[in-house]
Amino acid sequence: MESKKVLFVSQEITPYLPESELSLIGRTLPQAIQETGKEIRTFMPKYGNINERRNQLHEVIRLSGMNLIIDDTDHPLIIKVASIQAARMQVYFIDNEDYFHRKYTVTDAKENFFKDNDERMIFFARGVLETVRKLRWSPDLVHCHGWFTSLVPLYIKKAYREDPLFADSKVIFSIYDNGFNLPLDSSFSEKLLVDGVSSDHVSMIKDPGYENLVSLAATYSDGLIQGSETLPGPVTDVMKSAGKPILDYVNSEQYVEEFAVFYDSIINN
Repeated sequence: MESKKVLFVSQEITPYLPESELSLIGRTLPQAIQETGKEIRTFMPKYGNINERRNQLHEVIRLSGMNLIIDDTDHPLIIKVASIQAARMQVYFIDNEDYFHRKYTVTDAKENFFKDNDERMIFFARGVLETVRKLRWSPDLVHCHGWFTSLVPLYIKKAYREDPLFADSKVIFSIYDNGFNLPLDSSFSEKLLVDGVSSDHVSMIKDPGYENLVSLAATYSDGLIQGSETLPGPVTDVMKSAGKPILDYVNSEQYVEEFAVFYDSIINN
């Protein structure tokens, strides 16, 4: 029987970024799932504070070169890759000079939220899916980690719904206690629109912010995972009211087995 394919889309992965709850799961989970017999691909943003030389990143010319239009502006898509030898897995990086060459992740040196994080999220989500198309790799399951990945479920279910590579893909979104307080750009919902995505599809983006993103991701996901032991009350409410299968927080000793069972239940549903 052919191995099931799992696409991991992560906001952070160690060792490319410092260890955190999110970056650790981004590093260990794909390896663990691969060791259960599933085929995997893993993506993250190529933030400017990732040392390309030390981590041996290199551009994949055959995957690069596409332009993505966001808010009527063309942005070149650059794809890079690196290997985690101990895990026998590759990590693909979504890069762009306008969005990812600053030396920080989502806030600057003074911890000010980047004003263009909305466009950076759009570029990342669309960049991942366009790259997977170029790879001609059809995932049975897409597992998104962190709010920066929260647009992926929307685009898979709406913009790519007629693409044979994604037509049968199921999506899981993991929610972490790593939100933000400031609103996103007021025109965010308009920037989201592409062929297949209408204003009705993003109607929950009224005051663009963290809770809205969780609501958007939950709406278009097939399953949800509580990634942190505790979450803000409003976010927990959004998760529980979505009407989707939920995997509650699992401690580190049990999570691989619990995740594998949850994956299979979503794939086979």
